[in-house]
Amino acid sequence: MESETEVSAPRALNSLLCGTAIFLSAFLLFSLEPLIAKRIIPWFGGSAAVWTVCLVFYQIALLLGYVYARAVARRLTPRMQSILHILLLLASLTLLPIGPGAGWKPAPSQDPTWLILLMLTATIGLPFVVLSATSPLLQYWLARGGHSTPYSFFAFSNFASFAALIAYPLGIEPTLDVNAQSRWWSVLYTVFVVACGISAWQSRSAALQLTASTEHPPLKGTHEWIWFTLAACGSMLLLAVTNHIDENVAAVPLLWVLPLAVYLLSFVFAFSGARLYRRSLWLRVLAFSLGILGYAIYNINEVQALQISIPIFLAGLFVCCLFCHAELYRLRPDASDLTRFYLIVAAGGAGGAIFVGLIAPRIFSGIYELPLALSLTAALALLLTWSEHVWSIRLLWVGVSAAMCAVFAANIAAYHQNALALRRSFYGSLRVVQSRHAGPEQTRTLFHGTIEHGAQFLLPPRRSRPTTYYGPDSGIGILLRECFPPGKRVGIVGLGVGTVAAYGQPGDTFRFYEINPQVIEIAESLFFYLRQTPSKVQIVEGDGRLSLEPDTSPPFDVLALDAFSGDAIPVHLLTAQAMTLYQRHVRPNGAIAFHVSNNYLDLAPVVRRLAQSAGYKTILIHNHGEDEESILPADWVIVTNNETVLADPALKLRSRVIAPRPGLRLWTDTYNDLLQTLKTPRVH
Repeated sequence: MESETEVSAPRALNSLLCGTAIFLSAFLLFSLEPLIAKRIIPWFGGSAAVWTVCLVFYQIALLLGYVYARAVARRLTPRMQSILHILLLLASLTLLPIGPGAGWKPAPSQDPTWLILLMLTATIGLPFVVLSATSPLLQYWLARGGHSTPYSFFAFSNFASFAALIAYPLGIEPTLDVNAQSRWWSVLYTVFVVACGISAWQSRSAALQLTASTEHPPLKGTHEWIWFTLAACGSMLLLAVTNHIDENVAAVPLLWVLPLAVYLLSFVFAFSGARLYRRSLWLRVLAFSLGILGYAIYNINEVQALQISIPIFLAGLFVCCLFCHAELYRLRPDASDLTRFYLIVAAGGAGGAIFVGLIAPRIFSGIYELPLALSLTAALALLLTWSEHVWSIRLLWVGVSAAMCAVFAANIAAYHQNALALRRSFYGSLRVVQSRHAGPEQTRTLFHGTIEHGAQFLLPPRRSRPTTYYGPDSGIGILLRECFPPGKRVGIVGLGVGTVAAYGQPGDTFRFYEINPQVIEIAESLFFYLRQTPSKVQIVEGDGRLSLEPDTSPPFDVLALDAFSGDAIPVHLLTAQAMTLYQRHVRPNGAIAFHVSNNYLDLAPVVRRLAQSAGYKTILIHNHGEDEESILPADWVIVTNNETVLADPALKLRSRVIAPRPGLRLWTDTYNDLLQTLKTPRVH
């Protein structure tokens, strides 16, 4: 008879091998997510919605991986489970190196949401499903072999996922371009396939040692709905907070990974088995956090600074998700039902993601998902504490639930207040607001989330005045008014409300490139700039860079880069390849104007680096705001070799020095590092 030591040594070795495979699978999953998003975002105008749709795909693929793990565990013999999984691992190697090719670039008329989902399915679907299935399947094999705490590996895998998300912006992105990232990812994936394949082969003959536990007795079917709802609520919170940050705080790609990292960290704490979740304490913290979050989003027109908003929303997200995931852990079944539990949790996660990412943009005219998710969180806390028969707790959660519903109603009312039009699509939420007071100061303003996207006075003669970032003293205003005579051709990437057309004169041609058809509709129907300009106006629908590539129209005297999604400039407009394209479309004595106004990123050094590599000179123009004229402070970088333009007195008067960024590399289509461009917070 074998000794206990002889039996435990192979078991320990198998646990180590399985742990390695689980760690690699999670790390690869969550380094693949930002890698693929970074590769395809330039094809869709830099829109923050790309990340949301990617998250929907990841949740659905995760669910498919768990469905596969559940089906394999229930319907196949141990030997067949091993053989099938090894075959899938080998099949997934055929898709390396990972990532979609240039053939997937969209046409202007294609629906971005469904194209992204189809692209991801075809190019990374199989490896992603295989990676997703690894953790539940190997945990099941460990439990079948007699491992007593398989749930701890779930916390371990989420820690690996968290590590990948943190490593990406801090280490991977600044060091490697996208192509190198893809190659190294493929190498690590091959190592994972070997480790997972060995684990699968070793488990083929493991004896069934799953036993029922008195700690977690079999649960009734109603618990499945609780599992599903808790998981769906956590997923909704993740995507809703991400949307809110991107739309209303700062659409900076670096920030997209932070909510996901917090979401994963809540899984680590909840499933670690270290009893970090003291329920009575965390329920009180949850009530407080919901109150803070509700207050922060109550008035959609008041947004705190980035340094305040981001910590508030990330801390609130962590507390809410920890509640959802710790309650999942508290209600978990015995290890014999492990794959069913993970399957339902994955189904809930996918359901929440589908609602926020696919359904909400089609049924809501505003960004209402966050107050809805907060209301659901409060309702779940009320439901799960009701059976404790403590009236003080019941009253607390009835009150919190009512307060969150009030916040939900207030958000809807705020979006509709003074609104002439509400539009929502893949590219975000648009709102046209008209000021209440009548008379010469009455204005009409377009908002993208809470970011002002353009404004116009309604009554002549002020109606013809350019406003916001395009005032007479702005870089683009001086350039168009003083530096180029009538008969000029002007290209503008980004339409807004068409304010730049205010500088048009008879004989001029203004050609706008706009990716969002709803912006075109609003600019043409609710604002007057395009209708009253004496110049010829042309509008091309589609991403500016993708539309310029096949464009055969005559070259421009001025090309203005002013494509915004919230408060971020898409990085694919700031690469060496993009600059080469601009050179082809601008006359030798023409000028390229980059609008680099940004609260969080210092993009002027990036533009100067691009200009230097292309042999151009640069000048940074800053103008101050004028509230009575509805003019905002703006920064424009003028790129040109036209000495007459560079010597213009008005430009020289408002010019500023572009402070260098040490170590700044030339940005390309495969490399950029947003961390290097972050502005230092001002201390007041």
